[in-house]
Amino acid sequence: MARFIFITGGVVSSLGKGLMAASLGALLQARGFKVRTRKFDPYLNVDPGTMSPYQHGEVYVTDDGAETDLDLGHYERFTGVASRQADNVTQGRIYQTIIQKERRGDYLGATVQVIPHVTDEIKAFALAETDDVDFVLCEIGGTVGDIESLPFMEAIRQLHNELGPRQSIFVHVTLVPYIAAAGELKTKPTQHSVRELTSLGIQPDILLCRCEHPLPDSERAKIALFCNVQKSAVIPALDAKSIYAVPEQYHAEGLDSAVLSAFGIEGSREPDMARWIDIMDRQQNPEGEVTIGVVGKYVGLPDAYKSLHEALVHGGLSNRVKVNVQWLDAELFEAEDSDIAAKLEPMHGILVPGGFGVRGSEGKIASVRFARERNVPFFGICLGMQMACIEGARNTAGIGKASTTEFGPTEEPVVGLITEWMSKEGLQQRHADGDLGGTMRLGAYPAKLTGNSVVAGIYGSNDISERHRHRYEVNASYREPLEKGGLIFSGMSPDGALPEIVERPDHPWFIGVQFHPELKSKPFDPHPLFASFIAAAVKQSRLF
Repeated sequence: MARFIFITGGVVSSLGKGLMAASLGALLQARGFKVRTRKFDPYLNVDPGTMSPYQHGEVYVTDDGAETDLDLGHYERFTGVASRQADNVTQGRIYQTIIQKERRGDYLGATVQVIPHVTDEIKAFALAETDDVDFVLCEIGGTVGDIESLPFMEAIRQLHNELGPRQSIFVHVTLVPYIAAAGELKTKPTQHSVRELTSLGIQPDILLCRCEHPLPDSERAKIALFCNVQKSAVIPALDAKSIYAVPEQYHAEGLDSAVLSAFGIEGSREPDMARWIDIMDRQQNPEGEVTIGVVGKYVGLPDAYKSLHEALVHGGLSNRVKVNVQWLDAELFEAEDSDIAAKLEPMHGILVPGGFGVRGSEGKIASVRFARERNVPFFGICLGMQMACIEGARNTAGIGKASTTEFGPTEEPVVGLITEWMSKEGLQQRHADGDLGGTMRLGAYPAKLTGNSVVAGIYGSNDISERHRHRYEVNASYREPLEKGGLIFSGMSPDGALPEIVERPDHPWFIGVQFHPELKSKPFDPHPLFASFIAAAVKQSRLF
């Protein structure tokens, strides 16, 4: 039977519960255990699919087509375990399920209440699909004391009692702030947070204390005394130079040992940290550096492109170079007096990421043109590939009015709304005036690559599977004029209907993909496209 680790947070948000859960999962995995990591989100959206990136950061997509919290990206990158739809649930989805059951009459006339109906649904989610793992790590979003998280707190309290002895523990992530005027670390916020948690019937077994300065032994003892935990279970968590240093740091502080001790597991072998030692050696001892310009529309919030940033870092690890990412607002390239060359000439590679809507689109097209004409390595992802096709249509295929129906009516719809496509479940159909949430081409889809193409050489295969999240597609009927202009369709859906990859063979490195390869990249297994893109950027850097 799986053991459960419930992770809560207190004092303030953004303490890094997701990174902590991912790191602990990696440590348990390094000891030979099988792990699964899950996220409970208290907000009322059914999923984050319709939320602005400025509100919630990126939307992480799983193989089975779920739009999930960005923390699931951390879980995958640190453990290599592919996340599933069952690994992320929101309060909105819980209530949606309950209301659907109530409308069908499933409750047989009972009054539907938070207890037991909502809490039972949450518990069912936590327990689902866990028979094949040793540990299930469940992160509770938000902060203790938030009104919206109360049903989740009550559910995990109940589950702790129902699972029985040594089958579940609580880890509470809290803050020990440093007050500069007093020159001291203060433990009172942690004490109050634990008191709030215990008032809900939850006594933490382990406290992970985020702090900017080393936590003295005396302060650890004080926290242990007032919070009713063992001193060895008070784990300092100082800021790390890199997120990939966190597993080794937490192991050195005894987090994984404290967890196993709380479960009464003795004699476990020490974790094999070779993977993380190699990653940090590559990151701390680079043999060069490159600068990549990311021309996007959500550049004001780096979390909007979290997986993308990490995939670029992974490409750097693969090539043993430091990657400096320059976030460039595409709208700045649209002004009449904008000096695009001045902004892009210092770049060793240009990447145009995914996005939605017309804002910044002409700036993205201008950056594609710069990369093509100046022979700068170019990587277009999702909307970035579509912009590359529109740029190619306008400037190399002679289709001056080329555009996309996403931005309004157009005479030359090089990109258009996809209304039906084949998936493993069969024919999928969508309507232009339908709901926005969950209606895109989502999840893993296969593609066939042209045998002698650049991308086939990068992948080392003609058959690939990648994750999608988009509503518009490049119109395959424009293939002939685009290819005459030098933009080759080198990857297609198995039925030949949907373009998946375009490339320019006469360019040093010019590739656009309709999918999101960044979602499958890991520090110990960089995605081949990102590894190749950074290798091309390294060559570019050595030309000047």
